[in-house]
Amino acid sequence: MNRTVAALLLAACAPGAFAASNADLSVSGSITPSSCEPTLSNGGVIDHGKMTAKDLQPAKPTLLDPAEMRFEVHCEGETFFTLTTVDNRAGTSAINPALHGLGTTAEDEKLGSVAFTLFDPVADNNPVNVISSRNGGGNWSVSPYLGHEALTSFAAIGGPNTPIALKDLSARFRAFTIIVKSTDLTLLDEVPIDGQATLQLKYW
Repeated sequence: MNRTVAALLLAACAPGAFAASNADLSVSGSITPSSCEPTLSNGGVIDHGKMTAKDLQPAKPTLLDPAEMRFEVHCEGETFFTLTTVDNRAGTSAINPALHGLGTTAEDEKLGSVAFTLFDPVADNNPVNVISSRNGGGNWSVSPYLGHEALTSFAAIGGPNTPIALKDLSARFRAFTIIVKSTDLTLLDEVPIDGQATLQLKYW
């Protein structure tokens, strides 16, 4: 073992033994002077309770009653930020891949999807628009969508659709849960609705 290491060291030290080439490596980023904390009422839990197979429509998806929570962000100072999500049940959205999955049955059948939206946002005591970008912030448009396929932020009403810095935000968070038609599911045993997502706040 020692002779091998010594031989490698000697070869590495021998002048002219190898041609040299270089590659540059840079590390970038920034440190924001203030931090923000997002919160959801009810601990972020949506519980639709129990339903029977007869509660589901056989010929088309069933839309459950929308669930609503209060969403707030509090920052130490005026801060630019965006919101996005991580679908912790990725690949199980049955209705639309832009929505969030609800898990699968024991037979690997997708249960449905859930859409997250934000309405009536107020930032620092002023109503604002919810805006989203599906190209990493290159372009923004007014949209209530909150999900893993876009960035979500807030813009002044009447101004350009670009993110604004804010300190305190409050909005209605709504979730729309859709279950696939009952004929697409094997419902011999109790099947849990198992959607889960992580809400991420990123400094912009």
